[in-house]
Amino acid sequence: MFRPYPLFIGLRYTRAKRNNHFISFISLTSMIGLMLGVAVLITVLSVMNGFDRELKQRILGMVPHAVIKSFTQIENWQDLDILATSHAEVLGAAPFVQAQAMATRAGQVKGVMINGILPEEEDQVSIISQHMKAGALSDLHSGEFGVVVGGLLAKSLRIEVGDKVTLVFPEASVNPAGVFPRMKRFTVTGIFEVGADLDAQLIYAHMDDLSKVLRSPGLVDGVRIKVTDLFEAPRVAWEIARNLDSSFYATDWTRTHGNLFQAIKMEKTMIGLLLMFIIAVAAFNIVSTLVMVVTDKKADIAILRTMGAKPSSIMAIFMVQGAFIGIIGTIVGTIAGVALALNISDLIAWLEKAMGHQFLNADVYFISYLPSQLQWADVAIVTGSCLVMSLMATIYPAYKASKVQPAEALRYE
Repeated sequence: MFRPYPLFIGLRYTRAKRNNHFISFISLTSMIGLMLGVAVLITVLSVMNGFDRELKQRILGMVPHAVIKSFTQIENWQDLDILATSHAEVLGAAPFVQAQAMATRAGQVKGVMINGILPEEEDQVSIISQHMKAGALSDLHSGEFGVVVGGLLAKSLRIEVGDKVTLVFPEASVNPAGVFPRMKRFTVTGIFEVGADLDAQLIYAHMDDLSKVLRSPGLVDGVRIKVTDLFEAPRVAWEIARNLDSSFYATDWTRTHGNLFQAIKMEKTMIGLLLMFIIAVAAFNIVSTLVMVVTDKKADIAILRTMGAKPSSIMAIFMVQGAFIGIIGTIVGTIAGVALALNISDLIAWLEKAMGHQFLNADVYFISYLPSQLQWADVAIVTGSCLVMSLMATIYPAYKASKVQPAEALRYE
């Protein structure tokens, strides 16, 4: 079968002769370096994608995508609810009352945020009912003064379902005995765990009960909405708010938690750039490998030139050799990286079981396992960048080979 001689000779140079194993060893290390760099980069990017996904699903599953509020409490919230749900991009809406307080029991005190909700409508905007560890959200009934607390908060206050917890609000009540802080004892009816810091600071109560404690029965602070695309939440919230009078305004998750996701995005970018230097170092090894090959093959180059080979053909020979190292290393690394990214969660779980040690403790980290989400766009970027750097690394040594003068190379042969 016919093969262009630059391709034939370039591939033949990748195989060592009996007395020239050192150059092949350098070629092998370059190939392994590329393979490890690509595999590690794909795996790390997949893990970062996994953490980003978990944050979006857990935190933004609990935090509203957008909120329509007023400078004063809202009385006819049903009209606002209907207006919000009439938008084509809104999946659901639910009213809420919100207050800050201190939760205390048996001498333990924690600052908390209390959300007064309607349990039958909360599923439209939140995932809390999917993460109930004990009890159910439907156990919150008007007039019973029950609360659902986060798992970390329950652990720190040492409370379980059925226990009493006292909530102290930052408002004073005046009675004949003097001025006292407003407080109310609630019964714990459920415990939730979403695996985020919200577990340590969030409490749910029935909206009617919280309104009574705050002495604003029938009034709400606003309406929370859930949209089809959370990145479109600012626009959707603004489109709803502009149809209301000037006392209403809109806010969204980008103002409350946007910095967190921007930090994750920046961290992913910086880690990707740093790990890309591993590939760059391996590509630089291709340069040194080809420089040694060119020095070793000067006599062969001179013979080819005297037989009529053009400088471009000589250049193509060594570019083929360098490209072979880059392509093989990239392909093997991509396969290894994809396989590792798809199985890293199970691998870490197996190591934790084998070693009897949990790497990601739920008491410290917001999730208890190592997530991974493979994105083919990242694979394409890493693979493409590696191939480009490998091909660029062959240009200088191949160009130097094309400039070898036959007479000078054969003078001492």
